[in-house]
Amino acid sequence: MAFRYSSRGFDFGAGKDETTAFDDAGYAIFLEHCSNKSANALPTLGKERSLGSFREQSLLLQDCKIWVNSKTETMMRKKWIITTFILFGMAVLTGAAALAQAGAPAKDQTGDAQGERPAAVKHTQTDLGLSGFATFTSGTKGNGTQQTPTNSAGGMLELRHIVSPLIGYEMTVAYSPANQAYAPNPGACGLACQNPVTKISGKSTEVAIDYVASYKVGNLRPFVVGGLGFFMVFPGPTPFGNNTAVRPTYVYGGGLDWNIGEKLGVRLQFRGNYYKAPNVSSIYPATGVFTQSMEPMGGVFYRF
Repeated sequence: MAFRYSSRGFDFGAGKDETTAFDDAGYAIFLEHCSNKSANALPTLGKERSLGSFREQSLLLQDCKIWVNSKTETMMRKKWIITTFILFGMAVLTGAAALAQAGAPAKDQTGDAQGERPAAVKHTQTDLGLSGFATFTSGTKGNGTQQTPTNSAGGMLELRHIVSPLIGYEMTVAYSPANQAYAPNPGACGLACQNPVTKISGKSTEVAIDYVASYKVGNLRPFVVGGLGFFMVFPGPTPFGNNTAVRPTYVYGGGLDWNIGEKLGVRLQFRGNYYKAPNVSSIYPATGVFTQSMEPMGGVFYRF
């Protein structure tokens, strides 16, 4: 079975050599076709001859469709996810502003209300924090792909509002490099066996809304966080094509605030992110496996 490409498309028909192997040039063209055509342009059962192929190759063509559909789905998902998150974030910020405004008249109160103020504000705090972190992400294997992320360093900005020990929330935005390496998974690579080892540079952005529980003791405030967000990877250029990946992520962690002045403090914390490994390569299928990023971090915060 020979693999050929002509102006009319792909031909998997039998050739003189009756070989089942793809030559390098032909395989590269097939991968390029998969990464650049829409799913509707690919052949379906009963229409295989639009690319000069036969029903015997339906499995190979189906894999091609899966890649293309995954790419299209990712791009569409990214648009509505980001839009939804922005709208939700605006609503949360509006609520925080309303709470701050509602608490402002307390300064003008007298008598018993003024005497109760220290107890009311003991745990209340609104702050803006900036932290640096190191990220350590586990590699994954699946669907013929072996994916290995590169550990890196990044930064995170967080806006936090604490109402009481059991009521608090924050919004976070984090940036870091997101370099990835892809290779065939030895012994289980399937269609990806002939793919070259590919390294793709990239940048990641993570946005999240977290629940915060904390308790103030003197100048110290231990806390725990848990929430939901989105992990977005924007890949750099590669000769084999790439995809922007968006993954929902679960956030968890905890840390300690240390007040060192009237407005300033030091924040030490450890965070974890749990999400499905993002695939940014057009020639490798996604592993479909969940991974974790561990982020020890430290920084400062400013109280309003």
